[in-house]
Amino acid sequence: MSADTNILGAMFQGDAVHNTVAGLLLLMSVASWVVIVWKTWLLQRAVGDTQRTTAAFWQARSMADALPAMQAFDREALVWPMVRAAQTQLFASQLGLAQRTEGSKIASLGGAGDVSQQLTRVLRDALHASVHKLQSGQVLLATVGAIAPFVGLLGTVWGIYHALTTIASAGQVNIATVAGPVGEALIMTAAGLAVAIPAVLGYNILGRSVGRMEADLEGFARDLRALLSQPLETPAP
Repeated sequence: MSADTNILGAMFQGDAVHNTVAGLLLLMSVASWVVIVWKTWLLQRAVGDTQRTTAAFWQARSMADALPAMQAFDREALVWPMVRAAQTQLFASQLGLAQRTEGSKIASLGGAGDVSQQLTRVLRDALHASVHKLQSGQVLLATVGAIAPFVGLLGTVWGIYHALTTIASAGQVNIATVAGPVGEALIMTAAGLAVAIPAVLGYNILGRSVGRMEADLEGFARDLRALLSQPLETPAP
């Protein structure tokens, strides 16, 4: 406890620039750890929910029964919005097909093309929204991991500068007078590394989990498009 108190005291013992750097490092550390803990919990829950949600979809008897069953499992809304978007587009495509059969023109460019192309567009948009939820916080971890060492180095350089000017003005130069202030200044470099290392590890580990989840969601979207577009692509008599 005494050592920790001395380290924190050394970090915040200085002028406004030194204290600002120390406060910034502390803020980045707290923010990165909050993101790491929150995303670990989120991804662990999302993996199980996605497996149960996709299983509920494939076990449903019809599309009308699938959506309510999926909503009960998909607490993060990663899978069922794709099914809802596909159902909406499927209904719009059937309506547009009936209008073209009667000789009416298409209402917009969104209704142009075959059903498979229209489903691909809406499923891609829904998939991107789900992936965006999974990737939230990754930018913060990457930013902290990249700039925290340099912020700590800035504090060290500033601390050494002030230590040397203080020693020079005192007129007493020896190992004891140099080692203490310079050692306290070097704590900022260690603090920057202590902030950056967990952020980088969290970014890499969580990024792999996000990548696996993205692959699973993309596979489900591809299977859903194939399921819904195949019957409608049969040529009309």
